[in-house]
Amino acid sequence: MNMNPFELLKNAQSMKEQFAKIQEELKLIEVTGSAGGGIVKVTVNGQFETQRVELDPIAVDPRDIPMLQDLITAASRDAVSRVQDAVKDKLGPLANGLNIPGLNL
Repeated sequence: MNMNPFELLKNAQSMKEQFAKIQEELKLIEVTGSAGGGIVKVTVNGQFETQRVELDPIAVDPRDIPMLQDLITAASRDAVSRVQDAVKDKLGPLANGLNIPGLNL
């Protein structure tokens, strides 16, 4: 097989530009995970950074802090799972076969 090194560089540059564009788009993604029927909500961006935590006043019971901690943890997991799905959708075929930390592709 005869490979043209200039063609390889051109393809690599194109992929680099596509990934840069996708990274910018991922910054704009925000998804919200919830737990406890929506009494705890956690919003995470496309870079897996927590943006907001919203608590329904009913969730704040000083006598049951462990339950609130569990709900926040569950909502965070839900939000991260949703971000993973959104990132997979964004990357599509570009991510096929790549080992990207945090994503089970």
